[in-house]
Amino acid sequence: MAGRAMTLLLIRHAPAVRTGTDGRRDHDRPLTKRGRERFRRAARGLARIADRPDVLLTSPLTRARATGEIAAAAFERITPRIEPALGQDDVDVLVTALKKYRPDASIALVGHEPTLSGLLAHLLGMHQGDGRFAFKKGGAALVHLPDGPSMPGQLLWFVKPRILRSIGTP
Repeated sequence: MAGRAMTLLLIRHAPAVRTGTDGRRDHDRPLTKRGRERFRRAARGLARIADRPDVLLTSPLTRARATGEIAAAAFERITPRIEPALGQDDVDVLVTALKKYRPDASIALVGHEPTLSGLLAHLLGMHQGDGRFAFKKGGAALVHLPDGPSMPGQLLWFVKPRILRSIGTP
């Protein structure tokens, strides 16, 4: 669609097992059973308040990939793709990765803190790390970027996971 702006749906991964559980590396931590169940409801809520994205990108870490798969199932007809930049704590690398998408793309990102809150601050033209937009596990935000990810955009909403779950509960 000509003239449509880029939109980014930022999603923090759902709750995962603690670091060191069963000797697992941080990279390999799976979602907890409760985390999966709660995020399924939250993802249904997301699908009710956000349009299905054109692309769903996820960090390569196990917990984010699993969260991305749950979100993809709720949105239907979308397959998550791994974006290595989401596994790094570097907002500039992530912004560069986003520039390869169409300027009118709708993109969902499943990642981690503090990268997501740093990205959100950057996208809104704010200082990173002020803690104003810290994502809870399973929380999400939608940002409208009329000039792409390099220029400040507008926050459409920032929703805690419990609100998403209440929207997604039948």
